[in-house]
Amino acid sequence: MTRTPETLARHELVGLDVRVTAASNPDLLDIEGEVVMETTNTLHIERADRAWPARNDVPRDVRAGQRGATRRESEAVSPPRAREKLVPKAAAAFEFTLSDGQRVQIEGERLVARPARRTEHTGDSTWR
Repeated sequence: MTRTPETLARHELVGLDVRVTAASNPDLLDIEGEVVMETTNTLHIERADRAWPARNDVPRDVRAGQRGATRRESEAVSPPRAREKLVPKAAAAFEFTLSDGQRVQIEGERLVARPARRTEHTGDSTWR
């Protein structure tokens, strides 16, 4: 089944571009980026303005930590998690961008469920 505006809430959200359009916490407004992880109650959004190199750009020996390297040196090459924001689904509304460029608004309440359980529902599902 292809992702359409009507069926988006029943699909996998990881990898989609998203923007928070409404939230009970004003600090969450206008967070945008890519969904990198989803839990029952939250979306983990990696902002596009991340300031670290991609995993493949860092040499393997540096990623693994060189022998004798101090903790401070190994922390220097670890990417900071500050660019990834945790947004509660129930307290926000989201605008997802599909691969064909369509933008779809979804209330977070419709997404509150285990991702695997939400995507397997058919028929009279509340997520339709």
